[in-house]
Amino acid sequence: MPRRTPLATLVAALLLTGACAGPPTSSPSAVPQPAPASPAGSAAAGDAGAGSAGAGSAIEANAMSGIDVVFLSTMVGHSERTLQIVRLARDRVRDDALRTLAAAVEATEGDELAAMRGWLPTTGPGASAAAHHHDGHGDDAALDRLRTAPDADVDRVLRDVLADHQRSAADLARSHVGVGRNERVRDLARRIEQSRTAEVELLRGTGTP
Repeated sequence: MPRRTPLATLVAALLLTGACAGPPTSSPSAVPQPAPASPAGSAAAGDAGAGSAGAGSAIEANAMSGIDVVFLSTMVGHSERTLQIVRLARDRVRDDALRTLAAAVEATEGDELAAMRGWLPTTGPGASAAAHHHDGHGDDAALDRLRTAPDADVDRVLRDVLADHQRSAADLARSHVGVGRNERVRDLARRIEQSRTAEVELLRGTGTP
């Protein structure tokens, strides 16, 4: 019989990190909004940004440094792998609290992924970096471990694999806060660092009696 854990506490902890689920357009705290245009073209670009989301994405892309683009590109690949992990195990998870946490992770990173893809430039100097999403992330063995885990071990293996994966995202985001140039991207990095760190703690908690 599944252990009864206050599921609301788990979900609330995720939401309090500032990386809550929900469409980016309806939840300003979940993902960064387009930054203002550069000083050289602020007036014209501001009008365009107010008129369309596409223009806003272009403005933000123009204001990004190369290191911001590389960070977003890397996080896109990392979030894509996170979704692979949780979707691979979600139908086999037995613990109710772990299942709820995995669903919250999937919703949060799905929203973040859509936002980050919209931020990445498709033309210009940063486009080649943006196209490289680091798909493998060196953790194919972890996916295989989860895929081949017996039913009785799936919960434990998911906790281990997901905790390691999210810890690496927190480390990457923490590093970017110190070196990023675009304040909106750095704000996203702060939110990612907070949410992934909280998730690692929650993953530890779901494994306790």
